[in-house]
Amino acid sequence: MQTDVQIESIAHVIELAIAPVFMLTGIAALLGVLTNRLARIIDRARLLEGGLPDLTGEHKSVASGDLIWLSRRARHINRAISLCTMAALLVCLVIAVLFVSALMSFNAAQFIAALFICTMVCLIAGLVSFLREISHATRSLRIGPH
Repeated sequence: MQTDVQIESIAHVIELAIAPVFMLTGIAALLGVLTNRLARIIDRARLLEGGLPDLTGEHKSVASGDLIWLSRRARHINRAISLCTMAALLVCLVIAVLFVSALMSFNAAQFIAALFICTMVCLIAGLVSFLREISHATRSLRIGPH
């Protein structure tokens, strides 16, 4: 009889854990986008740095300015990646605490709620940082001859 109650409890926890798992999938997709943007920023910076010694005058100052913008963008993306990774880790912790609380039969509702709130704060901050990077990217955009 005790085993049936535990099986039902674990089954209920699995139902509860599905939503955080979907959230984890969304964060993973976001991390893929962020790391791709960081890779493009790094590639562009390496290209500019490689050609910098050959440049003179105004072209050198423009390239140096571009490198400064790329550095700012990289900082924002790095911060976004760190915060979104922290959010993913907190989601994993929420899922783990759900299962541990079911197995040990204790009420962890307040702790789980606090972890979830921390998750959302990290995710929001990561998205704000991503938004700032996008803003920097569009401000530094130059199309056509200048």
